[in-house]
Amino acid sequence: MREIGHTDYNDNDIQVLEGLEAVRKRPGMYIGTTGEAGLHHLVWEIVDNSVDEALAGYCDDIEVVVEQGNIITVKDDGRGMPTGINSKTGKSTVETIFTVLHAGGKFGGGGYKVSGGLHGVGASVVNALSSWLEVTVYRDGHIYNQRFENGGHPVSELKIIGDCDIERTGSTVRFKPDPTIFKETTIFKYDILAKRLQEIAFLNKGLRIVLIDEREEAKKDDFIYQGGIIEFVKMLNKNRTPISQDVIYVEGREDDILVEVALQYNDGYNEAIYSYTNNIHTHEGGTHEDGVKRALTRIINNYAKKVKLIKDNADPLTGEDVREGLTMIVSCKHPDPQFEGQTKTKLGNIEVRKIADDVFSNGFERYLMENPEIAKKIVEKSLTASRARIAAKKARELQRQTKGGLDLSNQWGKLTDCTSKNASECEIFIVEGDSAGGSAKGGRDSKTQAVLPLRGKILNVEKARLDRVLSNEEIRSMITAFGTGIGEDFDISKLRYDKIIIMTDADVDGEHIRILLLTLFYRFFRPILETGHVYVAQPPLYKITYGKNFKYVLDDDEKDAFLATLPANVKPEVSRNKGLGEMNPEELCLTTMDINNRTLIRISLDDAMEADSVFNVLMGEEVDPRRKFIEEYAGLVQELDV
Repeated sequence: MREIGHTDYNDNDIQVLEGLEAVRKRPGMYIGTTGEAGLHHLVWEIVDNSVDEALAGYCDDIEVVVEQGNIITVKDDGRGMPTGINSKTGKSTVETIFTVLHAGGKFGGGGYKVSGGLHGVGASVVNALSSWLEVTVYRDGHIYNQRFENGGHPVSELKIIGDCDIERTGSTVRFKPDPTIFKETTIFKYDILAKRLQEIAFLNKGLRIVLIDEREEAKKDDFIYQGGIIEFVKMLNKNRTPISQDVIYVEGREDDILVEVALQYNDGYNEAIYSYTNNIHTHEGGTHEDGVKRALTRIINNYAKKVKLIKDNADPLTGEDVREGLTMIVSCKHPDPQFEGQTKTKLGNIEVRKIADDVFSNGFERYLMENPEIAKKIVEKSLTASRARIAAKKARELQRQTKGGLDLSNQWGKLTDCTSKNASECEIFIVEGDSAGGSAKGGRDSKTQAVLPLRGKILNVEKARLDRVLSNEEIRSMITAFGTGIGEDFDISKLRYDKIIIMTDADVDGEHIRILLLTLFYRFFRPILETGHVYVAQPPLYKITYGKNFKYVLDDDEKDAFLATLPANVKPEVSRNKGLGEMNPEELCLTTMDINNRTLIRISLDDAMEADSVFNVLMGEEVDPRRKFIEEYAGLVQELDV
């Protein structure tokens, strides 16, 4: 029996973390992670402050420099941070901004009407997680400077270090991330910085953002878009064929809430809609996106009936119909946004739904009336999508009614299921061909591992609607095996396996099958990617035999590293593994399927916009973008197995 008392827990056990100590103690609470994403988040926090100056109408140019040693400098030509004494802290306002959490001009004062950095923790958090940070302010004809070290401690008070032209204003922040916090990496990636800064420039027309990399491979990009999100849509559609060269643009303001929408239809079958609030990517959508989608469906239906492209008594077009082949950006600037959702990137303000609907309805309806030829193309595309949707619905109903329609026991290469019904411990291996399927079935754990062989290469769904997808036998096999349904019927809670493992040969055909499957999952089963259920098996490339022992290694680097550990008198034999189908069941189990020995790569979906672009380039109709992609990345291929 546990002794009742207080000797194991007393007043002195209660810790009070003062100042920035809490940030250093629990950095993940403030920047999400101390990995690569968290490292780059430091840059976004400082850049957001400069962008807020631009949103307020006081900043035209922002410069981000990556210096040798992975030091970041962010400069702007805004008003410059206030330099007087803050009445509440007794310190200079600059020191307050950089050392006090939740200190900023975004909590109801007159500093900012609209702000991307909403919580007032940005500058102080960056300071807390840096080895050192310097801030320089140009204001009132003076140059002010203050330096902080060792996690945000001021080295001295804010002081004047020189004079400048009275017209010159702005702030410069320079910092070096603390390697004791960012143990995984302190190296900034140029491509990550460039992509986000370009996105910010698109969302703030006329704002110039310069990115300079002064490290070994010097690079520079200059982002400025007078057309704003119109140019954003053009970039997203650059590898697609638009049905019209026009990008439809609508803008309106109501109750200090600005809504911008840019859209363009292409001849593809997939929708690409991205929404933002105060430059923050609302990955999960929200009321601004809901309002625009609702208006889009209503206005197209109303127009189609008005010009007699749809009969008055006909079933209306659905949202799914009118969004086929649509690329759209929705941007909202809100003085007091409320975020919700799993990742806090879903706009929750109820009033925005009606405002977004009103603004978009008025502008979009006017455009359709003034551009009847383009309007007709949009309606005709939506009608074609509607017919395909109805055909797909009938196909699903027929498959449900006809028990054998999706009965895997009647198909070539049928599913060999596992005996467990507990989805959390079950996994399915999707393999190419009967030979590999036979080995996989012989080497599996029958309780938790299912095997589904595919006959050759599945349909390239990037070039197909759902009705055609449902006519493909291999895809129908997967739909039934997964248990989730597809399209309108999709329900991830019915997924029968925790892991969906693609197991193909390490050759050109195997890679092609892998990308076909990933395209299918991205386009029609996206939640299984978003929730991390998809994996790629990594069969070893080599078997090293030395004496009576042997070892499997994944690649050349691992092979060379292992060979270097063997004594000089050992003469190893290195053999390159052949296809999965040529492995016996014991080998396949030991190297690729055994949970204690195998290597799996989890497929994550960190950037839906980038994924959408890559799938379109690799699997779409246009040949030139694919050729350019291959030419650009061919130099990165170290070994090609043909």
